[in-house]
Amino acid sequence: MIIRQEEAKDYEAVYSLVKSAFDSAEHSDGNEQDLVNALRNSSSFISQLSLVAEHDGEILGHILFTAVDIGGSTQLALAPLSVKPGRQRQGIGKALIQEGHKRAGELGYSYSVVLGSETYYPKMGYLPAERYGIQSPVDVPKENFMACPLGKGVPNISGVVQYAKEFGIG
Repeated sequence: MIIRQEEAKDYEAVYSLVKSAFDSAEHSDGNEQDLVNALRNSSSFISQLSLVAEHDGEILGHILFTAVDIGGSTQLALAPLSVKPGRQRQGIGKALIQEGHKRAGELGYSYSVVLGSETYYPKMGYLPAERYGIQSPVDVPKENFMACPLGKGVPNISGVVQYAKEFGIG
């Protein structure tokens, strides 16, 4: 399996993948695939941080990190992370997150935030965002709104996350 930057030729396959991955998700609003398309056309899109996991020419996973503002500092939001049904729980999501974090750190970002599973994301280094002084713009359970430092010695930041308008929150 290789993890690489998403290319325009991948868009259709990624759309289908995201849709199928969230069809049976416990928490889904059913438009994650449309959100990916909207974010690609937004000022928050960072092409280097839209990644796919590919094996034998088949896209098995996709991850997207987009720019957010936290207290005047540009950081990242992880959303969404998608793995093909039938290939979940095989380390594809973990590999996408690890590679995304590595690339994000190389690009100079210090934190990634996520609104997600309190049992999955802590395994990837995410902790409740309030520990870092980072607040959600909407009322969500604290254990589901998390942040992850993208390296050692990252600066302290604090503030309310301002998501891209395409997310429709905040």
